[in-house]
Amino acid sequence: MNLSFLIILPLITAIIILFVKGLKQVRTVALAGSLLQLALVFNLLFQYLKERTNNTAAMLFQYDYNWFDSLNIHYHVGVDGISVAMILLTSLVVVAGVLVSWAQETLSKEFFFLLIFLSLGAYGFFISLDLFTMFFFLEVAVIPKFLLIGIWGSGKKEYSAMKLALMLMGGSALIFVGLAGVYYYTFSNNQSFDLLTIAQANIPLLTQKIFFPFLFIGFGIFTALFPFHTWVPDGHSSAPTAASMFLAGISMKLGGYGCLRVATYLMPDAAHEYQWIILLLSTIGIIYGAFATMMQKDLKYINAYSSVSHTGFVLFGIGMLTRTSINGAVMQMVSHGLMTALFFAAIGMIYSRAHTRMVDQLGGMLKVMPFISTVFMIAGLTSLGLPGFSGFVAEMTVFMGSWQNADTMYRVATILACASIVVTAVYILRAAGKAIMGPITNEQYNQLTDARWNEKFAAALLIIAIVVIGIAPFWLNDLIGSGTNTIMNKVLMILK
Repeated sequence: MNLSFLIILPLITAIIILFVKGLKQVRTVALAGSLLQLALVFNLLFQYLKERTNNTAAMLFQYDYNWFDSLNIHYHVGVDGISVAMILLTSLVVVAGVLVSWAQETLSKEFFFLLIFLSLGAYGFFISLDLFTMFFFLEVAVIPKFLLIGIWGSGKKEYSAMKLALMLMGGSALIFVGLAGVYYYTFSNNQSFDLLTIAQANIPLLTQKIFFPFLFIGFGIFTALFPFHTWVPDGHSSAPTAASMFLAGISMKLGGYGCLRVATYLMPDAAHEYQWIILLLSTIGIIYGAFATMMQKDLKYINAYSSVSHTGFVLFGIGMLTRTSINGAVMQMVSHGLMTALFFAAIGMIYSRAHTRMVDQLGGMLKVMPFISTVFMIAGLTSLGLPGFSGFVAEMTVFMGSWQNADTMYRVATILACASIVVTAVYILRAAGKAIMGPITNEQYNQLTDARWNEKFAAALLIIAIVVIGIAPFWLNDLIGSGTNTIMNKVLMILK
């Protein structure tokens, strides 16, 4: 399996979009390209499962090309189960995002070009085994986010776009310092950015303690680490629907993946030293995000602040440093990516028809838009952790893995994080009760239409994935197991 196709295919699709004319041709090319991505990713999944039965290497399908010899920078790619899970999530959200944006008429060519280009950056990030190359693809995704919000956004879009770009650039600066530290101080000669090579080295504890915070906080900014989360509500609320889906569904997972794959895996001693700080910040983020969501009246702000709380579970699971909690953290990344993309899609469908996202101005949507209302309810029930959906499986795995840590302080943190589910249920059910249930509050809403074919296709794709994980989570747990084992073997070495 040639992983470079995951980069080449979106690039070709984006280039073709620039040369076709007319909205129909542009969106047809974008949909065809995204569906080909999805087919390619499913082929990768099957090939990976087949190869993994006989191959115990940490990374499969590796390809290494020396593209900057003087600094020993390589185009080195490969995947394990965690990477494949993130790539599968990306492909599903990209297809759904294109379908939800089917009616996009303003600068449609540029819009779909940037959307597809974002997927290129995500795929490249998840398959990179060279830290510099990984950083390169991380940066590829920042500017399209800025443009999507600044041009096609709503509300305070210029402010939100600038805030998002500055915050993420600040995170990138911290990451670069951390990567430079690992590069220069891991080896006395023949410095390397290669992830697998660095993982085999014994990085001095002092070096780890100095540079781990740069990497973890830098990547943490991308995944809404408290108190660096403030770009999330503004960015999500102002972004167009597809961009919101991508930001919450995929971009925030780049940070969680980096915290796990780079910071924790390469510097487990420092991760253990700073464990209490990680858990403190993630617990505050979980609780703060849940209570802040209760105060929101705008549906997008509700989902945005809810994302701060839910991504806190990712960092919480990583910080606990147990095999089960890290498995749960990865499952939470996948589950939250699907759930929040579905939620933003439903909110976008409602807004495009009712022209408001304010809960107090909505009501009775179930009577006039039964399909969209059902999608909204499924996303909400997944968010509050209802059994049968992916949210329950992911969060319960995090809680169970966290409880394995016998330290009293960590168990108290686990109880507090678990209690946030009650708050989540309050704001989800209240928002659904006011906006979806009850009598129609505006006579003009009687004229609203339900979801079109493209919106139904997008929602169905995400719902199927959510239900499959919720009912039969073992395939996902088995898929990411080898990657978790590799990381935990490093962690356990320093705990002995």
